[in-house]
Amino acid sequence: MSLLPPEVSPELYVTIVLGAYLELPDTPARSSPHDELWARRFYERGIPFPVIETALLLGSVRRGARAADAPPLPNIRSLGYFQPIIEELLRSPVPDSLRASLRIKMRRLCGQEQTAKPSHPVGE
Repeated sequence: MSLLPPEVSPELYVTIVLGAYLELPDTPARSSPHDELWARRFYERGIPFPVIETALLLGSVRRGARAADAPPLPNIRSLGYFQPIIEELLRSPVPDSLRASLRIKMRRLCGQEQTAKPSHPVGE
């Protein structure tokens, strides 16, 4: 996924954001109403999807890059977990090439995952 046109509907934006969130490791198998509220807030603020996607990838890669002997982190329970990273990226934008690099790192991290998360439609 990349750019969404500004005229995209709120429902489509929310669906795409939640879909990207649920594809990440350590996130729930399905979204909650609270997650949907976060996605709507992002839409209402006019946050471009590439910023959201970069924040999701960056947060997950940061978690996955921890030392192997570090205690395990609890699973991510809310899309709100990524709010500080989104704010960080809004203050200090990064080049699109970083997002591409994060996608590659995420694929590597996910390749190391032992179990796959069950697939559920967004919002179900």
